[in-house]
Amino acid sequence: MIVLLAIAGVLWFGLARSAPPTVRTAVARAAAQAPGPGSVLDATGYVTARRQATVSAKVTGKVTEVLIEEGMRVREGAVLARLDDTEAKAQLGLARAQLLAARSQLAEIRAQLDQAEQDYVRQAELLQRQLVSAQSMDAARAQRDMLRAKLASAQEQIRVAQESVSVAEVQLDNTVIRAPFSGIVIAKSAQPGEMISPISAGGGFTRTGIGTIVDMDSLEIQVDVNESYINRVAPGQLVEAMLNAYPDWKIPGSVIAIIPTADRSKATVKVRIAVKSRDPRIVPDMGVRVAFMSASPATGSATTAPAASVLVPAEAVRTEGTLNVVFVVANDKVERRVVTLGGNAGGSRQVLTGLRDGERVVLSPPPSLKDGAVVKLGENG
Repeated sequence: MIVLLAIAGVLWFGLARSAPPTVRTAVARAAAQAPGPGSVLDATGYVTARRQATVSAKVTGKVTEVLIEEGMRVREGAVLARLDDTEAKAQLGLARAQLLAARSQLAEIRAQLDQAEQDYVRQAELLQRQLVSAQSMDAARAQRDMLRAKLASAQEQIRVAQESVSVAEVQLDNTVIRAPFSGIVIAKSAQPGEMISPISAGGGFTRTGIGTIVDMDSLEIQVDVNESYINRVAPGQLVEAMLNAYPDWKIPGSVIAIIPTADRSKATVKVRIAVKSRDPRIVPDMGVRVAFMSASPATGSATTAPAASVLVPAEAVRTEGTLNVVFVVANDKVERRVVTLGGNAGGSRQVLTGLRDGERVVLSPPPSLKDGAVVKLGENG
């Protein structure tokens, strides 16, 4: 009996090894039948503003009035806040008073100079008739020259006083904080009574800004593309963007530029994308998904994805070192194919080369499956 059992086991093992393995299969389908036709690459990123500023004052001072609130739209030059201008007004008043005094002194010197000029002319006439001494003539000339010099000095003092008035007016204007460009206020940072400074000072008791303004017309999308797929992106390429908050809304856009540097830690390259649709629903820092389309707006020709690309279930692809392979079933035998993969589409992988539409591939091919092996199709095959 032991001998019979051993013989039966050997026969069973031999028959089991000679029987073809049963495999599950799926049919490759054209990429155009998959969701998102024309997309050669998907990426995620954020909405960013190219023009955004935290507005501060040029001088340190106490806030007396804040005229903005979050969500308010402001125009370029609009007043956002005011600082205490008591000292600035006093300086301006002093400068104007000094200018007035300098002008009054100038008028007095001019009157004296006119008299000195007339005295000099008379002394010259009298000297010609030898009615006065040369000493009197010299004294008249000296008085005239002295007053001329005083007049030039007074005129220079007036110029300096005018510059002082201009500086004081600028200092007074610096107490008024205006919008540097048109946009929407997204943050209000200061309240009346607080101190504000253009530089960080006073620890946590001094603010460095009144509020933050964003130019909504400068919004764009920035995405990080894996450096392995950056060759599928080109400047001017059309894209479709979908905000995470509005997944059913497709926003048209185009590639502005590919930033010529890579992130070593993430192995990605940053791509800037222009948003062609202006809508209040698009706000900075929103998450967005981007689909890079296959046609260039300039030429209308395909960029990267070949017309014969197909989709297969992700489990049909087996990685062997640096190669990606699939096993194609034909006449109950399998053929090992090296393929070039594209992007992901749900649970499927895009195959760019090595496979045709309608061919049947093995799902989850076992490690023992070799090229030319005979297989048996399962119920779903």
